[in-house]
Amino acid sequence: MTTTALPPVAVEQPPAPRVRRRRAGTRVSLGRILGWTVLVIALVGTLFPFYWMVKSALTPAADIVSDAGNLWPTNPTAVNFARVLGLLSPEETRAAGGSGASINFALYIWNSVVYCALIGFFQTLFCAMGGYAFARLRFWGRNGLFGILIAALMVPGIFTLLPNFVLVRDLGLLNTVWGMVAPSLLMTPFALFFLRQFFLNIPRDVEEAAMLDGAGKIRIFWRVVLPMAQGPLITIALITVVWAWKDYLWPLLIGRDESVRTVTVALGVYLQQSPNTQPDWTGLMAASTLSVVPVALLLIFLGRRIVESLNFTGIK
Repeated sequence: MTTTALPPVAVEQPPAPRVRRRRAGTRVSLGRILGWTVLVIALVGTLFPFYWMVKSALTPAADIVSDAGNLWPTNPTAVNFARVLGLLSPEETRAAGGSGASINFALYIWNSVVYCALIGFFQTLFCAMGGYAFARLRFWGRNGLFGILIAALMVPGIFTLLPNFVLVRDLGLLNTVWGMVAPSLLMTPFALFFLRQFFLNIPRDVEEAAMLDGAGKIRIFWRVVLPMAQGPLITIALITVVWAWKDYLWPLLIGRDESVRTVTVALGVYLQQSPNTQPDWTGLMAASTLSVVPVALLLIFLGRRIVESLNFTGIK
């Protein structure tokens, strides 16, 4: 008796449910949306005063009140820039709504450049030397001295204003460039701490290899360490120059003479030259816009150095 095997019956499987997949790049979380919203609001709040300064500089003096609610001047003009630069006669300046005063921008910009360049160069150099000494050299009282320098960060600058003024006056350095740069020429606690953090992250193997080649500490600092610290050095120099450019009170006390007057002090003098009770706001905004241009260009071309160097200093 023979048996015949029946063919297997195919059982249909139910279709697998489709799983909807989202692309990883299209998924946006609520936290990211909130973060970008806060960032945009902060950016607008930061840039809006600069925009309003430029808008006021382009507004005719007669329309400064009527255009206060507009985001763009009704009749934009460059006459305010021309009159603060002295390109118009006093009669034309008064006809345009000004006081007849002008600013010698060529002289004041040059004074500000010299003032900022001296402070930026020497302060960066001395802070680099001090930061390397605290990072690599071993001497008695190093930690205590470094703690005292860092504690100076908590001392407001207004507390040292009068003693510095008396010292500069006794040295006979009033109305001189060296008297203006003297208190900030050596170092600041923040710059010293910033560069020390970078020098601590430099591998010691690099310095030991240079020592095996017969190099001393001074030669290692100049020929090995400083080239490696180019990014942080540019960052500190840039921060120092921007701080010095906007400094007002100390140059006002020391550099009252026109030959050493900086552009920030010149803006204050220009504001006081208005014979009327109402200041020349459009002229002041035009002069302020021109004074911001040099440091704005510096930040545009070198601002990336600040972000790049933060990766080397241990600051998160």
